[in-house]
Amino acid sequence: MLLLKPLIQFLTLLWFLCVKIPAPDVFIVQNPPSVPTLVAVKWASWLRHSTFIVDWHNFGYTLLALSLGRSSLFVALYRWFEKHYGMMANGSLCVTRAMQHELAQNWGIIATVLYDQPPEFFRPASHEEKHQLFCRIHNHLSQPYGLRDCINSGTVEMGNHDQSETLFTTQIGEDIFLKQNRPALIVSSTSWTPDEDFGILLEAAIMYDRRVAAFLNEEDSTGDEVLWKEIYDGKQFLYPRLLFIITGKGPEKEKYEEKIKKLHLKRVAFRTMWLSAEDYPLLLGSADLGVCLHTSSSGLDLPMKVVDMFGCGLPICAVSYSCIQELVKVEKNGLLFSSSSELADELMMLLKGFPNELKDLKSLRNGALEMGAKWTTEWEENAKPLISEVISGSFN
Repeated sequence: MLLLKPLIQFLTLLWFLCVKIPAPDVFIVQNPPSVPTLVAVKWASWLRHSTFIVDWHNFGYTLLALSLGRSSLFVALYRWFEKHYGMMANGSLCVTRAMQHELAQNWGIIATVLYDQPPEFFRPASHEEKHQLFCRIHNHLSQPYGLRDCINSGTVEMGNHDQSETLFTTQIGEDIFLKQNRPALIVSSTSWTPDEDFGILLEAAIMYDRRVAAFLNEEDSTGDEVLWKEIYDGKQFLYPRLLFIITGKGPEKEKYEEKIKKLHLKRVAFRTMWLSAEDYPLLLGSADLGVCLHTSSSGLDLPMKVVDMFGCGLPICAVSYSCIQELVKVEKNGLLFSSSSELADELMMLLKGFPNELKDLKSLRNGALEMGAKWTTEWEENAKPLISEVISGSFN
């Protein structure tokens, strides 16, 4: 059964590539997945007298190794297929200079770097778009993990939801305003897999909560309800409440949701949700900060979620690993951290005085908005010349 599934996939893909579509000049295949995709595309290119290009986004064998271990025979076999058929390609693209170096030095493959770019619909949201989004997800925001938290203590008191008011916005006539005592909205998109340690974020949230309480000289006996009522009544503090919205699906989601339920935090709340393809870009465009926990199975790829965040002008705090600085430019469009304590420090530094005195955060937001080329420019300058060369080479 273990071999039957990839065999069926191979035959299905080969039939589609050889029968269902017209013969192309070139097949472009994203890797991973490697098996059976690279094999099927190579065979199809041979049968249809086409060329093929591999677009390397990561190494498939490193993803398989997360579950089976690097010493597994299956991982070694997978790596052989990936390298063997990757070397047969007529051309290669890859997503980082670090991966370009690895392919050249250890795989014998010469690749052109093509950095991912966000689609046009990833952009900052207007006040009206923010208000409409927060109205749509109001029910999700008002449901805490546990009885009460610093977010739903206010939304519950609203009673039946008034469409002119959300947790973050108020509509007066035709005008929409952001609330002064709103929480800072922090977004993290995750696949809930072992290569993203969500525990770092939970620990940072606990540290932020305790450090703010200590900085403000709050007594441990100060009741949550007293603090939340002060916030609901409009009192502002030097450090804001934090609302982490975690999007995505994956195998470890339930495990971490159970951990969230056991937290007892005064100023931090979590919500997990799955958003539509239309609402996800709006959420990124409405947030104040992004957090990325991606560490890369190979250490050579870049997280597309950060690219999308930059498209929305959303600055990022990201886990540091070998090639992340090809995307996250420290103190220009984001910050890097290696521990939960460092992340907590960055949250306090960036959000001090929220929502008004945010010099560092605004600087990072401007840097995110200025990030490089759009997709069409990147394609014209890097991918198109390679494709033209591969096609012309096949006819000469």
